[in-house]
Parts: sequence; structure tokens; C-alpha cells
Amino acid sequence: MYWQEEVNEQQFVVPDRVVDLMFQIDCPTLPVDHAWELSQEIQRVLRWFGEDPNEGVHIIHGADSGNGWERPQASDDLLYLSRRVKLVLRLPREKVEPAQALTGEILNLGGHSMLVGKSKPRNLGTTNFLYSRYVTGPQNAGEEEFLEWAVQELAALGVNFKKILCGKSFNLSAGENKLETRSLLVANLTFQDAVTLQESGIGPHRSMGCGIFVPQKSF
Repeated sequence: MYWQEEVNEQQFVVPDRVVDLMFQIDCPTLPVDHAWELSQEIQRVLRWFGEDPNEGVHIIHGADSGNGWERPQASDDLLYLSRRVKLVLRLPREKVEPAQALTGEILNLGGHSMLVGKSKPRNLGTTNFLYSRYVTGPQNAGEEEFLEWAVQELAALGVNFKKILCGKSFNLSAGENKLETRSLLVANLTFQDAVTLQESGIGPHRSMGCGIFVPQKSF
């Protein structure tokens, strides 16, 4: 006889192998397409950042649509940031202390200054639905090819899911080049698989904010 007990997710404890390190910032405005400059400036201060492919930074967003203001979409549009907005690095726990070197630094992002303040760590989310705004898969691929690639990436991580959905595409500047990205929703995950996907992400360019998954609050 084979007997497998149901997992009680109410008792699930999120491991702290990887955390989100949240920095206060003073940065009134920022270009929508700032990922490359942000990555370069973080690496200027933290020389080691990005050596581990799972070290990443969340691309910064202002207000979302639906709360009275439509978020700009064009790459050269400006985001107007409140003081509640944070600079968030996704890091292995052992890199939290070295990352404190960012505090007090002024980052120059396309002529926009960002003063980096104090930080605090936050554990990854317990959720059944994860979303990434920017995933870098095969370039110039259609939706079906992108989804096939994403399924293979998730399978390589050992992540089980019931639904996957890709959304709109967005081109990110990367120096002289452009990266084609797509948003991706992965649904009906166990908490353990959700943590695994948050820890690892999928695809390249994590240091530019690509392939980083966060809880999807709409579900």
C-alpha cells in the first residue's frame, strides 16, 4: 500500500535561505525603463552583486492602475514615487549583511538620483499564485513557444503547478541592446513549490529584475 498524507499548509514555515531586503529610498522620479541603470549602479557599490544567478533586484513600480492613476507604459515615461516605495533586493541570507553597504549611497539612474536608506529583510511569501512582470525567455518567440519554454524551466526546478498564463510583453533596455520580456502567472502551487520558485526564479538577467516572482494578490 502507498499512502501519502496531505500537507497541512497552515503549519508551513517559510525558510529564510533567500529573503527580500527592503531599502528605504528618497527618489521622487524614475524612468519606467530603469532596470539596466539600476543594476549597474548596484554593482558599482556591491561588486559581488549578480555573481550568483539567483541574486536579483525588483524593478521599481509606482502606483498600479485601478487606484485612480494609470501607470505609465512607455519606456521614457516617468514614475512618480512616494516615500512608501522601496528598493528591494532578493538575496541569499548570507548576503544581507554585505548589502548594507548600499545604505547612504546615492545612485544615479538616467539623471535621477536615488538616496538609499536603511533596510530590513522580509521573508518570501506563502501563496498559491505567483507572478513575474518580466521574464526573459527565448527572444522573438511567440506566446506558445514562450509557454513551452517556461514549462520546461519550471519542470527543471521540480515545481508542480496546474495553470500557467503569459501576459503582455515589454522590452527592457540593456545597454546598447533590448531584452524582450513577458509577464507570467503560475497558479495552484503548494507553498513549498511557491518558495522554490521565488528562491530560484526562471530565465536569465535576475540582476535586472527579470524572472523574479512575487505573490499575485488578485487571486
